[in-house]
Amino acid sequence: MIDKIMAFLKRITDKVKPILHKGASQGAHHANVAATGLTDLYWNLSPENRHRVRLAAFAFAILSLGIVLGRVTNVNRNVKIETSDKALKVEKTGALELKLPGITLNPEVYVFQLAEKVQVPVNIKVPGRLAFNAEKSKVLSARAPGRVERIYAFDGAMVEVGSPIVELYSPEFLSAQQEYLLSSKTAQVLESSKTMSDLLGDARITQQAAANRMRNLGAGDGDIKSIETTGKITSNLIMRSPLKGVVVKRNVEPGSAVSSGDLITTLADPKQLWFLGNIFEQDFRFVKQGQKMILRLEAYPDKEFVAYANYIAPTIDPQTRALLIRADVDNTDDFLRPDMYATGLLTTGIADAIVVPQSAVVRVRENRFAIIKVGPETYRRVPIKGYDLTSKTFAITEGVEQGWQILSEGAVLLNDRFAKQED
Repeated sequence: MIDKIMAFLKRITDKVKPILHKGASQGAHHANVAATGLTDLYWNLSPENRHRVRLAAFAFAILSLGIVLGRVTNVNRNVKIETSDKALKVEKTGALELKLPGITLNPEVYVFQLAEKVQVPVNIKVPGRLAFNAEKSKVLSARAPGRVERIYAFDGAMVEVGSPIVELYSPEFLSAQQEYLLSSKTAQVLESSKTMSDLLGDARITQQAAANRMRNLGAGDGDIKSIETTGKITSNLIMRSPLKGVVVKRNVEPGSAVSSGDLITTLADPKQLWFLGNIFEQDFRFVKQGQKMILRLEAYPDKEFVAYANYIAPTIDPQTRALLIRADVDNTDDFLRPDMYATGLLTTGIADAIVVPQSAVVRVRENRFAIIKVGPETYRRVPIKGYDLTSKTFAITEGVEQGWQILSEGAVLLNDRFAKQED
């Protein structure tokens, strides 16, 4: 079969050769004629046009040479395309296993610690805020109609017991002073007469009633004693602070008129505060009155404040579904301010947990993870459960077993490798 094909091809070749030879001769003749014509045409051009033709010919020669070289040097080479071979293993439990062959973690950046279980307190978080202790607060109100003549202590002013707060002009206070002064003089006159002992008793009763009336209007014992000693009355009533504290809010201005019962100012003791927190229904059974509570505030992340529960609301708020708890807070160091947000920690028991630094916990949205070392070049990111033990430590209650090598420093950096492999 092959011999027949070869013979057929030979016969075709023998027939084509004369035709090609004749065509080649004619082509050579025509080529010579064309070349002569082109040469004459070139030399008939102006020198400037001949220069342009030479430049075009040179450019065409360079382009042709590049095409020829490209075809000559074009070989079928294998191009190496680097692909990221994901060395990530996803487990049903949500844990991720990552292999880093040939990579050694810098021990100065990545620090591992041996997981050990210890007993830690079980705490309930109680969100809330600080407030003035209402039992240690007082309000000054007008006890008779009058006019504000002067204000001694404005908002934020520190006051002592007996410090002047506001001065009022009150006709009723003037009347009470005159009544007291008259009864005092009458009693002094009757004291010198032994035959009017019955009238002296009535005068003393009237004098005491006038003094009580002045006290009800806001006068102090010093004001009453001054009238008896000097025999003179004052035109205005000076209302004084009943406690040592601060002026929280002032409700009147100089020259304003007040009626009986109008609020003048609010006083409070900044050293005695309340913590008002909310406890959810499921945690209600753990709370008892008198229980100790540790408060933490964003303003002082490294400090802890002690509070003691003094009140537990008898009903649950139908809107928040939370129970109000109130605790006394000692602010002797004057670090705290009312309306600061705080988080209380109520200790309800003891549990076994693995305590790690906060830097060992990887937080992804609402989930928490820890990274452990399972081999020389193999690491696992496991989901964990637990709670903040302090602002610097975290108690792992589930997810890590005793004896595991847990990454305590650099967990966030290594987690980036897990994230890249996940992508």
